[in-house]
Amino acid sequence: MIKSNGQKLDFSYLKGKKVILVNTASDCGYTRQYEELQRLHEKLGDRVAIIAVPANDFGSQEKGNDAEITQFCQLNFGLTFPVAKKTTVIKNSAQHRVFQWLTNASCNGWNDHAPDWNFSKYIVDENGNLTHYFGPSISPMDTEFIKAVEN
Repeated sequence: MIKSNGQKLDFSYLKGKKVILVNTASDCGYTRQYEELQRLHEKLGDRVAIIAVPANDFGSQEKGNDAEITQFCQLNFGLTFPVAKKTTVIKNSAQHRVFQWLTNASCNGWNDHAPDWNFSKYIVDENGNLTHYFGPSISPMDTEFIKAVEN
């Protein structure tokens, strides 16, 4: 996976951590979840890695380029966790291969659910197993979400 600044994401820092992958957009009703994700990152950053994955797949709500997206996230929400390069997360021939794995039960063991809107959340455990999917309406501060991340 490539970060929005063009550098390859160093997956070695993910070793031994849970990973939350979130497809994001800057002009969405759920965009305020960036703030909640940042709070979660500050609280659990030593045990949990969060990666925002911008996509323009739903309602054309991510029109910016990678630099604009990163600047928006940093200025408006103080994001300090990685923002990936803008990509495709819906199931089609252009779908990013990480999302191909997240959304294909024959690959991940159980889940076929692709994001149905911006701010869908996938949790991968310390051993690289997909453990949970949460839809966009579930806040990162929701009790069930926190429980899934912490257990």
